Amino acid sequence: MSRANTFTSYGSVAKSFHWLTALLIFSAFPLGYAANELAYEIQRPGFDGSQAVIERATLLFSLHKTIGVAVFFTALLRILWALSQPKPGLLHPDRKAEALAAEMVHWLLYGSLVAVPLSGWIHHAATTGFAPIWWPFGQSLPFVPKSDHMAGFFGGLHRVLVWTLAAALGLHIAGALKHHVIDRDATLRRMLPGRADLPQPPAQTHSLVPVLAALAAWAGALGGGAVIGVYGGQSQSQAEKQDLGAGGIMAPVVAAAPAATGTWAVQSGNLGLSVTQMGSVISGSFGEWTAVINFDETAGPGPAGDVEVTVSIPTLELGSVAGQAMGADYFDGANFPTALFKADIEKLAVGYQAAGTLTIKGQTVPVTLPFSLDLQGDTAKMAGTLTLDRLDFGVGKSLPDESSLGIAVDVQVELEAKRAK
Repeated sequence: MSRANTFTSYGSVAKSFHWLTALLIFSAFPLGYAANELAYEIQRPGFDGSQAVIERATLLFSLHKTIGVAVFFTALLRILWALSQPKPGLLHPDRKAEALAAEMVHWLLYGSLVAVPLSGWIHHAATTGFAPIWWPFGQSLPFVPKSDHMAGFFGGLHRVLVWTLAAALGLHIAGALKHHVIDRDATLRRMLPGRADLPQPPAQTHSLVPVLAALAAWAGALGGGAVIGVYGGQSQSQAEKQDLGAGGIMAPVVAAAPAATGTWAVQSGNLGLSVTQMGSVISGSFGEWTAVINFDETAGPGPAGDVEVTVSIPTLELGSVAGQAMGADYFDGANFPTALFKADIEKLAVGYQAAGTLTIKGQTVPVTLPFSLDLQGDTAKMAGTLTLDRLDFGVGKSLPDESSLGIAVDVQVELEAKRAK
């Protein structure tokens, strides 16, 4: 069997691409469905934090994503090969409606085989979450920032394109079976392995009408997705919080401290955290928190004031795992909606520290936050980091080791405050 196509038949290379693509697609579909079902279970507030469920979801998502990337590159190679080859002619070009449908579906398939995995890949790259792609080239894509807005849009786009691909596949398979069972012609046999005696297709011409019809089908599908609102991926309140930040990074909603002698009012800031899950660093931030700061600069080391920070736990933005983080085994945001940090501020020989207690999920633990401070008149800018042990607060008790979720949680604090008049 020749590797190249002819006007009569497909060559071995085209057949190999066709059946490899079919194998990958029909593997990716059930994996994606099963993974999504588990994701919905994990994100429900009543999820018990089962390690087995999380690991199974991670495995299925990683398989689905890795196969999707394989589909993308296989489709590109298949298209490039098809462009270099003659296209076997239709056996019944005189059946105008059927010929138009067949060619339109082929265009839908070719475009969807690139667009579906690419949209999913962009969604993965823009999302902060777990389930890595199994390959050595990293999880990011050029020009794709970590952004909930972008992840939400491409997640919705991926769903619409998946359904478009599924519809095109259904039509393609139905057409092939119709030719084989009803017409009893050689259309399907031309794509089967091995040699066969095949009829010579009649002379025919091709037009742009099938391409335009495929574009119209895509436009209809994408427009339908816009009508039912699948491209947002976020609630209105989440979007409003995101709009407070620049460059897609959410800024917290902070309340000014009460005006009093020596009190500083917070103007802006960020309260973030980072944790390692499945080997990938996940970063997020709290959308709402308030800080009451009493501070007086001292000439030398010694006491310099106090601070009390109240954090709204349910406002944590943590990419695709934010819902999981609110579960009973983690922050349990429904029963423990606030965290409280109370500390005394002390000036050191170099820098400052806030030493006190942090209460999360009903557990109070001594902590010390070292920080830098830049004082310019009535304006102060501080930045500090500390590392917490999540097990000290009963977070993720069902995951007592670091096989899937890191024990250390890095907290980052930045804020700008003005002296109250």
